[in-house]
Amino acid sequence: MRILLASLLAVSIAHAEPVPLFDGKTFTGWEGDIGTVWRIEDGALVAGSLDKKQEKNNFLATTKKYGDFELTLKWKLEGTEGFVNGGVQFRTERIPNHHEVSGYQADLGKGYDGALYDESRRKKMLAQPSPEVLAKAQKPLGEWNDYRIRAQGNRIQIWLNGVQTVDYTETQGVVLQDGKSMVIEPTGIIAVQIHGGATSIVSYKDLMIEELGKK
Repeated sequence: MRILLASLLAVSIAHAEPVPLFDGKTFTGWEGDIGTVWRIEDGALVAGSLDKKQEKNNFLATTKKYGDFELTLKWKLEGTEGFVNGGVQFRTERIPNHHEVSGYQADLGKGYDGALYDESRRKKMLAQPSPEVLAKAQKPLGEWNDYRIRAQGNRIQIWLNGVQTVDYTETQGVVLQDGKSMVIEPTGIIAVQIHGGATSIVSYKDLMIEELGKK
């Protein structure tokens, strides 16, 4: 009986039930420029305007850190001018006394949908879908898209509208950026982004997260 109970407990710890990351009504569990950049509209986290350019990158972040997880959400991007772009950060940290963050990003925007970028750290694309794969997954600007992001151990996978676009294995523990050593952290905040320099609106909703056991 004890062995059976221990086994059931281990399974429950390894695979927790998905829970909402955003309640659709309040900013509970989130921090950032609330009320000035970020707002809630029709159950979505929204930033930006089609009448005024976003000055710089801005991130709304969870107050809790996550390590191994599977995150699902919907996102929509609208824009008329500039670099119309956003992203979903994970295993990320805010840079002290700066508007930027540092960590992995599931990118979104023309030419970047479904890609994995390393924000402010290596400052480069780590993996992205081929044009053929992207053509199968991509929707027109202004439509809702589905993202599924899975981070377990050193493996990161991304699906865009049900099509897998990234299957990346991290091989580095420490990287050198601008003369400084930066650790590839296995945990961090989750954040949503609006990119600066564009007349655009980005929306995120139906964020659900399942914390996973180590593999």
